[in-house]
Amino acid sequence: MSTDRIAVIRERLAGLEPIALDIQDESHLHAGHAGAQGGAGHYRVRIVAACFRGLSPVARHRLVYDRLNDLMPHAIHALAIEAQAPTKDVETSQAQ
Repeated sequence: MSTDRIAVIRERLAGLEPIALDIQDESHLHAGHAGAQGGAGHYRVRIVAACFRGLSPVARHRLVYDRLNDLMPHAIHALAIEAQAPTKDVETSQAQ
């Protein structure tokens, strides 16, 4: 189930054309939590994309939420987002 949800999240966020994307299922850290009882997951997304350049952190998060909105709260109960625009260091490390 988790692998399927991660694949859906990855597919949805592909539209933002990320140069780096890491999705972690942290549901096991929330066992017993009310949201976990219904099968909804807790995820952490780290994404670097050029579309975030010049945007505030709130605007970056909105772009991510817009892509995943219909999955919340049933498939995704909680989502931690780290969204960044590329920097020279990130661009260089991705090219290697």
